[in-house]
This record gives sequence, C-alpha cells and structure tokens, in this order.
Amino acid sequence: MVGAANQAATQVQLDEAGTRLLIDSQLRLAGWTVDTENLRHSKGTRPRKSMNIAIAEWPTANGPADYVLFCGLVPIAAVEAKRGNTNVSASLQQAKRYSRGFLPSEESDMPEKNWGKDGEFRLPFVFSANGRPFLRQLSTHSGIWFGDLRRPDNLGRALDGWYSPEGLIALQKIDAEAAHEQLGQETFDYGFDVRTYQRQAILRTEKVIGQGTRALLLAMATGTGKTKTCIALIYRILKTKRFRRILFLVDRSALGEQAANAFKETRMESLQTFADTFGIKELDESDPDSATAVHLATIQGMVHRVLTPSEVTVPPPVDQYDCVIVDECHRGYLLDRELSETEQTFRSYEDYISKYRRVLDYFDAVKIGLTATPALHTTEIFGPPVFTYSYREAVIDGYLIDHEPPFNITTELSANGIVWQQGADIPVYNPKALQMELFRTPDEVRIEVDQFNRKVITRPFNEVVCRELAREIDPESRKKTLIFCANDVHADLVVLLLKEAFKEQYGSVDDDSVIKITGAADKPLKLIRRFKNEHYPSVAVTVDLLTTGIDVPQICNLVFIRRVNSRILFDQMLGRATRLCEELGKDTFRIFDAVRIYEALQAITAMQPVAVKPGIGFTELAQEMAQVTTEEARLLVRDQFVAKLQRKKHHLTEKAVQDFETCAGMSPTNFIRHFRTLPPVEIAGWFAQHPGLGEILDRKTDVVSPPIFVSEHADSLREVTRGYGTGVKPEDYLQAFREFVNTKGNDIPALVTLVTRPRSLTRRQLREILFELDQAGFSEVNLQVAHNELSHQEVTARIMGYIRAAALGDPLMPWDQRVDKALHSMLANRAWTAPQKDWLRRIAAQTKSNLLVDREALDDPALVWKTEGGGFPRLNKLFDGQLQQVLDNFNDSLWQQTA
Repeated sequence: MVGAANQAATQVQLDEAGTRLLIDSQLRLAGWTVDTENLRHSKGTRPRKSMNIAIAEWPTANGPADYVLFCGLVPIAAVEAKRGNTNVSASLQQAKRYSRGFLPSEESDMPEKNWGKDGEFRLPFVFSANGRPFLRQLSTHSGIWFGDLRRPDNLGRALDGWYSPEGLIALQKIDAEAAHEQLGQETFDYGFDVRTYQRQAILRTEKVIGQGTRALLLAMATGTGKTKTCIALIYRILKTKRFRRILFLVDRSALGEQAANAFKETRMESLQTFADTFGIKELDESDPDSATAVHLATIQGMVHRVLTPSEVTVPPPVDQYDCVIVDECHRGYLLDRELSETEQTFRSYEDYISKYRRVLDYFDAVKIGLTATPALHTTEIFGPPVFTYSYREAVIDGYLIDHEPPFNITTELSANGIVWQQGADIPVYNPKALQMELFRTPDEVRIEVDQFNRKVITRPFNEVVCRELAREIDPESRKKTLIFCANDVHADLVVLLLKEAFKEQYGSVDDDSVIKITGAADKPLKLIRRFKNEHYPSVAVTVDLLTTGIDVPQICNLVFIRRVNSRILFDQMLGRATRLCEELGKDTFRIFDAVRIYEALQAITAMQPVAVKPGIGFTELAQEMAQVTTEEARLLVRDQFVAKLQRKKHHLTEKAVQDFETCAGMSPTNFIRHFRTLPPVEIAGWFAQHPGLGEILDRKTDVVSPPIFVSEHADSLREVTRGYGTGVKPEDYLQAFREFVNTKGNDIPALVTLVTRPRSLTRRQLREILFELDQAGFSEVNLQVAHNELSHQEVTARIMGYIRAAALGDPLMPWDQRVDKALHSMLANRAWTAPQKDWLRRIAAQTKSNLLVDREALDDPALVWKTEGGGFPRLNKLFDGQLQQVLDNFNDSLWQQTA
C-alpha cells in the first residue's frame, strides 16, 4: 500500500512538473521571462526594473503562489498551476487567496491602495491554468482562466492564451466605472446627425457593456446607418477610455474599404474627422502599433494571423484588442457544430469548430455583432439582440423606402416546367470536358422554375424575361438596376440577352450600360465603384458579390432570376434598394420576380439553424472505426460513413464502382445493407481486412460533375401580375383594407382618433397605426399602387387619406394638394405676422414630408428647424401662446370638405 501511495505521489509530481513546463513555454511566448526551476523566490529571484518576469513559488500569507507576475517592480497577477485533468476554472479561487495574502519584497513597487471591494486584494489580476489548450465545450477544464479582481462583478473567464505584460499594464489603466460615468455625460454633438434610434442603439450598447455583458448583438435594418452608428459608438468608447483598441472585422475587402472611407470622412467634433482623432490601420496593414485605436481587417486575414501564422511570425497576443466589432456578422459565419460526448472521446474539436468562432474566442475582448438579419447561428454567438430597429420600422419612420408590389413575370415554361418525354435525347453540357453531349433519358425529366439556370440552361426563358425587363427599365436612366443570377455562366447570358433586348426596345444601347459584377469579373471592386459613382453601368448583373454591405442609393430596381433558400440572404438582397436617394426623388423601389421567389420564401423563417458539416473523409472515418474502443463510438462512425456513402454512391464513375467492388467484394448498395447489419465488434476487423476502401471513395477525380441540361424549348410571356398576395387582385386588396379599417378599427384607439378627431392625432399614435396596418399586410405604397392600377390615375393620397376614405368615404386627394389647401385656408383665416406666415409655411412643408406636425415634432432635435430658431417654447411665444391651437386648426383644415 505504501509503495502504491509513493508511486501515485510521484506520478502527481511528474504531472505537475509537466504542467509547469507547458505553462513556462506559454508564458514565454506571451513575452514573460520565466523558468519554473531556476527563477524561484527560494533561489533569490526578485523583481527587477525593466524586466517582465514570472517568479515561481512566491510566498503569501495563504501559502506559496505557483507564480507571481511582475511588470518591472510592480506585482500584477498571481497564477495557480494545476495538473492537466483538473478543473481549472475552480482554481481561480486559490489564486484569489494568493492575491489577498500577497507579501511584497523590499524591491516591490506596491500601489497606494488595494483592489476590489473593501480593498481585499493586493494584486489586481489572477490566473489559473493546467496547460491544456482552450476548448469551448470543455471550457472549465481547459484554457487559461483569468480573473479581474478590481470589481466584484467581473466574472472569471477562459482565455486562449496568456496576457502579455503590455496587455496587463494597459488593462490596469482602464477604469471601466469612470468611463461609463463619463459616457453618461457625453452628448451627441457630432459633425453628422445622430438619429433617435441610433442614439438608442448606442446608449443601450453602452448600458449592456456597463452591466458586464461581453458578447452582444445589434440588429439594424440595411440602410439605417449601422456604420455611422458604429463610428459614433467607437468614438465615444475610445474618447472615454472604456476601450483602448478596437478590431473592426469585415468578411470582404469591399466592405473594409467602404468602412475605412467612412472613418476617414466622418466628422466628429471641432470639424475633426474620426481618423484625425484616433489612429486607424486599414486592411493592408496586418499589425497595429501602439498608436492604433481602430484596426480594420477581414475575417480571412485574421484567421491567417491567428490560426496559421508563418514560421517567422508568432500569433498576436490575446490582449491585442479589447473590443471586437463584427460588421454583417450573419454572413458566412457558421455556428460551431457541437461535439457529442461520444465524439469527444476520439475526435479533435478542430474537425468542427469554425475558424470564425475561434478568432472571436482568441481575443479577450468584448464582442459586438452588427447585422440587419439576426439568425440562429448569429444569436448563438452574440446572444439575442440587445437592440433592434427593423426595416418596417425604418419605412414607417421615413428613413427607408418601401417597395411596390412585385412584378411577377410568368412565362409558359416557368408555369409548366421544362419537360422531356421518356426516350428523348437531351442536350447536356459537360462542365468537366467543356463540351456538349446527348443523353437519352429512360424516364420523363421535369425541371421546375426553382432549378432554372442552375440545373438547366434555358436561353428562351431568359430571353422572354429580358424582353419584359427592357419594356420597364431604361438603360439611360439614372435609376440603377441590380439583377441577381444563379451563377457566373448565367450572369454572362443575361448580360448578353439584356443588351439585345435593350437594343430591340430602344434602337441602340451603350455596351457599358450593362455589366457583370461578380468575383470572376475583371477588378470587381473597381466595377462596384463605377456602378455607384458613374452613369454607366446603369444595370449590374451579379450572383453574390452585391448581396450585402454595398451602398448604392441609386438602385431603384431589383430583378430576381435566381432562387435562394435563405430568408436572410433574400432580406439582404432587398436591402440593396431600400436607401433614400434625394437626387432622384426616389420614394419607392420596384421588384421584378421571374422565379416566384416571394412564394417560395413565405414559409421560411430567418431563424433557421445552421451547423458546420465536418470535412471528414472516408479514409479518416475508416481509420476511426479501427481505432475507437466503445460500441457507441463504432455505431456513430458507422452511421456517418453510411450516410456519406449514400450521398456519394450516385456520383461514382464506372471505374470507381469497379474498384470499390474489387476491394469490398460487393457493390456500394449491397455494402450499405451489409454494413448496417454487421455487429459493432466486427466493424474494425472488417476494415482491417479491406484496406484502401476509404481512399477509393475519397478520390476527387472520380466524382462526376452533375449534368447541366440545355433546354431549347420555346417560351413566351404568359402574364405579368403584381404581388399583392397569391391570387389577390388590386380590387381584392383594397376591399380587404376597407374591411380591416371598418371591422378592426374600433379596436385600435389611435385609428379611432384619426377617423373621429384628426386634430388630436399625435406622431406617436400615427406610428402605432402604421405598425398595426403593417402587421395586417397593408402599406401605403401597396395601397397607392393598387388604387392607381385600378383607377388608372396617379393619386398620391398618403396613408391617412386612404384610411379616412375607407372609413368615411372621404374623396382621395394628392397629399401635397391637401396640405396646400389647408395652408391656404389657415393663411386666409386671419391676419398673421411675417414670421408667423413663414413658420406656417415651414409647418406645411414638414407635414408634406412627415404627415403630421405636433409638439413632439417641433422639439425633435433631428428636424432642421430645431437649429433654425424652432422648438415648441420659442414658437409658442411667436404665436402669442396659441401654438397648440394653431396646430390643431391646421390639422383640422387638412380634412375639411370643400363646399
């Protein structure tokens, strides 16, 4: 028994010694001088000026600390080292005891006050580690656990690496409480208007960070100024020294260039741009320097720096950034696939974990995600949105524009599908051989519109669509058009056919008016700039490059000749056209739908779960089946092997099938049946007797590219309808609106006020009405288009006019004409002073834009007149204390019937 005990004690010592050596190497990589055997307190090692050192076995009143970290003469952290299988998170408590009982040497330079509540800690920071690399799913047993003891509500957390000496010194200088106190006093007097919802987003973010949240999500509709909001937020948190360096991550260079220009051009205070105030490093600079406050980088570049550094470079320290902001955080960023307990016994987390998530985990920083379309995989990383401002809210508030009911372009082929009868010879394009072949089909082949331009090349269908587009779109117009195609080949075809259709429609067309902008195009970033800033191209044909993050306000037409199965992607595509454009007088945008994308996406939610499929090949699965030791693991790997083979067996060439049968002694189909019935204990032996099977299945050269059918079926236009809903005509839509107003109206107090007492209606109540209508499927734009389509008259009556017409039978009148009539009535009502007349005209102009002017509107700092001597108190004096009565009378005049 004694011998066994001694042996166990020796093993513990060896485990601890090995852990210390691992921790030594990790600390050394982070910039610390460390040698656990020689740099020990008991051997006379003491702190020295200008030396960042980890001294082992430092005595404290509560026992010796495994390490104490010194930055020069200043003791800054205590470290508790544990064996590899020890719960490392719980060991922070032991490190806290060392901080409480730290005993300084004569050389130590101690601060004037202690740290934490009631000054119970003598060192501000603590660490615990067991040498194991960080694994999120085993976070309590892995990584380096860190505690900031300066505030009791700072929770311990796992890090992917050690803080550098510079990082700890910088962290110690940050006073979060003082920063948040200063943030509470900061104004928004910047060189650009910060809208109400943008202020709310910023203040909410600051509050949540102040509460200790370290990952948060902001959801703001495309076009509502996420970048400007972000610039104001970053400016404030840097100015108050809440953070010292921000990493601004984007997923593509075009977005990074756009963001960099915004930082350089946006004026903040005293006419200084953001870049004049804080140092910025752009995409082409991989490493920040001491003066860098904001570093822009692509996620791809950061993956390279963090996860795959070259032999001559080292990864950045985990403290290089203390705040990471991810723009368009929904894009291509996939949630880690969770390893099951069985998989953890034999697989590395690197098989599954997304590189994006690993980069975010790597830096000890507050993470802020920005997106217009939060999805499940986004919220799993950043949490649910702490602030949301939706597209519909922005439309209702007048910051974005709505789209008209879509033009649904239906052709004979899109309605009936493309059909080849049994025995027909189908032209097939072989992308591998780059040639056409004939394929005789043994059965009927039917391809529906969702596979057009993907599974089948159909020139006639695209010709019909392009001819209809040419009737509705003028290539010489300053209104831009964006067309979404299925792939690069399809984009080339559409460019060609659309130019031909324009030439047929208009007699001639400039060759540069229609251009393909995809990743395969020549200098796509330059083409994007041309599309935004120059007259040509007026039509851009793309696949994915212009789906997100590109700001071209002149886009007035969106065309869908491709299906997408992602609601998120579709919403992002719509977001390309939602921005206001005053130079064009843009108040709506149009959608042309040739593939019934609206109909297809009705049942698809934006919160679809996404998981990364592991890139494990057949060879690796076969090896695992020979290596795993439990029945549960064997069954798991067997099922994955079978599922993978089920997908691939239809794409094997004849030679691959022959090689498979030679190796396995049976066909792939028979192998699947046999393998499913094989006892788990025999699986490993079977693969040992049949080596090479995985290699055969992993051969990339043996994968047959899916055939692309070429359709020569004639096509013609069947109809173009407007998308009020499936089978809904404009008269049906207007009748449904009338029924809603007259049956549901009494349940909406604000709507009752509009109908019975319009003078009492407030902006807040009007917003409530618009939301209720929006939820019911009614919008001002759709009502206007339906009425105009039915009456063949252009009447811009605005939403209040449509409501009162439905409820009371009021005649519809163009809104501007109605406001001018009310103004004329007010001016003729009594004698006004010149300043009073001037302000009545301003109120009328604002009514034309925003539908309603009330006290809240007059005090709104976002409205121009606030800076031009406006505001309710001053104007009330101007109107002899009768301003509210004047506003009420004006709103009454809007709805007076002409005698």
